[in-house]
Amino acid sequence: MAETAGQERTERATAKRRQEARRRGQVALSREIPSTLMLFTLLGVLGLGGTGLLERATRLVAGIYARLHALRLERVEDASALMTELAGEVFALLLPVCLPLLAAGFLGNVFQIGFEAHAEALQPRWSKLNPIAGLKRIFSLRGAVELAKSVVKLVLVGSVAGAVVWGLREELPTLVRLDLGSVWGFAAEATLRILLFSGVAMTLLAALDTLYQRWQYEESLKMTKQEVKDERKQAEGDPTVKARIRSIQRQVAYRRMMAEVPRADVVVTNPTHLAIALRFDPEVMAAPRVVAKGADHVAERIREIASEHGVPIVENRPLAQSLFRLTDIGDTIPVELYRAVAEVLAYVYRLKGRRRP
Repeated sequence: MAETAGQERTERATAKRRQEARRRGQVALSREIPSTLMLFTLLGVLGLGGTGLLERATRLVAGIYARLHALRLERVEDASALMTELAGEVFALLLPVCLPLLAAGFLGNVFQIGFEAHAEALQPRWSKLNPIAGLKRIFSLRGAVELAKSVVKLVLVGSVAGAVVWGLREELPTLVRLDLGSVWGFAAEATLRILLFSGVAMTLLAALDTLYQRWQYEESLKMTKQEVKDERKQAEGDPTVKARIRSIQRQVAYRRMMAEVPRADVVVTNPTHLAIALRFDPEVMAAPRVVAKGADHVAERIREIASEHGVPIVENRPLAQSLFRLTDIGDTIPVELYRAVAEVLAYVYRLKGRRRP
């Protein structure tokens, strides 16, 4: 059934969606890059140390034949000791080859996704043991692509090997007249050629696969418009709740401001639309401070509270407009208004019979 409108996954994944996918181990990973690096690493190892490896392998094989002819394995312990010794020699022979290959495979993955481990990604997923789910993966688009890549790799490597052997076809009949060392050298040269040209072909395949994996990864992470909206709501908060919180904050600030009006020295008005309450305590303040301000109904309420508590109200339109425009609650008055405010305070102090501080 077609997806309903608004439920189509058309939106690019958000940063949160990408982080969650990475924690689950869902990343854009091309397995062809490690394979290609391992192929070139093998080429380098054989190219630089192939002669030494060949000599050691030859001595190992010769030693095995010599010991098999010389020993009589009449007891199980003798056979066990021989197998242990041979296993150690084979391990020592292969270790210089296997370690660089393992490092190349590891670096090929780190190069793509970085070195970061998440516990969730390392947990076993029992769903992978479900045979039905396994069949679905095999016959999915991703399974078809993986199968196609395997076929392409076989064709590429087979074609490269065939082309190299075809290029050496005139030399093949002469091998029967050569000694074993020369035959080994011929085989090593042919192998290096096959590895080199296979690596070039695999590089192209790895580049194409990387592009495909990134495209497929982006497609798998796409979100519906509703999912984006829900995530934004979770990240930023429900607009209704945020509006309610802002309303409560405004109410608290309003009550706090009005509580400061009775402590003010004067309220400057313009006279009806604006009201600014000023307080000046020379012992703790360097200049008069705005303790309340408002327009229209807030200004009216400031005037009412000031009248109730005997705070002088002075009408000064230019000063009221300047204070309202240039200051916020809690600010000291700007220097350019010192003189005008000082005159108002002097007037208020005279009314109260106080001397100007």
